[in-house]
Amino acid sequence: MPKVKTHQGTAKRIKKTKTGKLIARSTGQDHYNSRESGKTTTNKRRDLVLSRTHNKLKQLIPYK
Repeated sequence: MPKVKTHQGTAKRIKKTKTGKLIARSTGQDHYNSRESGKTTTNKRRDLVLSRTHNKLKQLIPYK
């Protein structure tokens, strides 16, 4: 059976932890941030642990 190809777009955006959880950067950080409150801006800098509904993404990054 051949190797499974890694989906590079997913691999660049999502990391898999040692325990198998998926971590992604929070969205909406690019522009239009001057109107956001300081609390919102700080929260956007954090990484998010994706919920279990995103577990299908693990198939796209099999070797990570």
